Amino acid sequence: MIVAPEDAATPPTASVSSSRGTGSVLLVAGLIGAAAALVLLVEKIALLAKPDYLPSCSIDAVLSCGSIMRTAQSEVLGFPNPIIGLATFPVVAAVGALLLARTPLPAWCWLALQGGVAAAVAFVGWLIIQSVAVIGALCPYCMVVWAATIAVFWFVTAENLERGHLVAGPPGRLVARHPGAATVVSYVVVLAVVVASFPTWFAGLIGL
Repeated sequence: MIVAPEDAATPPTASVSSSRGTGSVLLVAGLIGAAAALVLLVEKIALLAKPDYLPSCSIDAVLSCGSIMRTAQSEVLGFPNPIIGLATFPVVAAVGALLLARTPLPAWCWLALQGGVAAAVAFVGWLIIQSVAVIGALCPYCMVVWAATIAVFWFVTAENLERGHLVAGPPGRLVARHPGAATVVSYVVVLAVVVASFPTWFAGLIGL
């Protein structure tokens, strides 16, 4: 449930330390996500120009960006998915920089960011399912984008909970206090899904 506070600036409940921590995560994740999206777009353009091109992230039968880039899932909106990342991750990084500079952001900005990251993490969840259950391949650069998006989602959500823009019960308060733990748990869940989907490949990867 979203609550629009009377004060559109930073409420007293939001601590400077938590905001700066969120700012650091958003800045780093935004820059990493943008870099990964740029590499993916360059690889996609090269593949479009030369159908037999082997992307640098195509390592084996499972770690195969080429397999994913040739599917409809790689162009959900009619253009390469990395373009979405190139348009949005710099915004995330900019917000992170503003937080590190202790620039107050209005409530509408936080709520808009929350809507964006919620849509992004839902999209990433769908892409993960498509990769492991439908396409049967993984893209290393895509996984970097997944990791960046998940971290941004939890830290933005925690910030909104801390500021009173979102109202939730005990689970929400737990997330507000420990967004890093929520991020790590999400990574473990994704890793478990990958291992369960490619058990033989993963066993070979660790030498079993």
